[in-house]
Amino acid sequence: MERTELTEKVAQLLAETGPVSIVNAGDPVLRQKTEPFDGQLDDATLQRLIVRMRKTMEDTPSAVGLAAPQIGIPLRLAVLGTPEQLTARLIERGQQPVPFTVLINPSYRAAGQQRVASFEGCLSVPGWQAVVARPDRIELRREDERGTPLVEEYAGLGARIVQHESDHLDGALYLDRAELRSLSTVEAVQERWGPAGLAATAEQLGFPLP
Repeated sequence: MERTELTEKVAQLLAETGPVSIVNAGDPVLRQKTEPFDGQLDDATLQRLIVRMRKTMEDTPSAVGLAAPQIGIPLRLAVLGTPEQLTARLIERGQQPVPFTVLINPSYRAAGQQRVASFEGCLSVPGWQAVVARPDRIELRREDERGTPLVEEYAGLGARIVQHESDHLDGALYLDRAELRSLSTVEAVQERWGPAGLAATAEQLGFPLP
């Protein structure tokens, strides 16, 4: 996408009122490698876009991340963070809440050999979840909203969210990495497979675990 076309598309999105529409699977923007951010947007416009993305994420129940392609913008930008209403449940499960974070031009690599499987869902694939095995610990390189380069380590849920959102920026959906035999409705995961546990789920649906 040409720089002028990108800036016009962002300007149009920011001029709209009401909720931002989420792009669903099947739209080519979700299958294109995004453009690195290199100043295509001025600081004020970038901040407005980040605010709009954060509000869209936080207004969507159970959302923990949102990548720019999911709102039709092919830019290497994503936001993530676990909602406050999930904090108690996460701590109960031994997981750490993830604070609001901006990913600009992120890249990551596994930090260790351990891979962990878990059900994942996606705003762009509504109503479904599937099991994805990912590195449990990663080293992330990113820039923040001020352009500061950072190198950080993420583990557990935070590592999973970073990988999921980064995949969007490379034109990939979680289903590309999933055990497709695990594909289940959200209701089935909540009512049947969640209580059963992942080992029983894998045995009954017939897929391997790492």
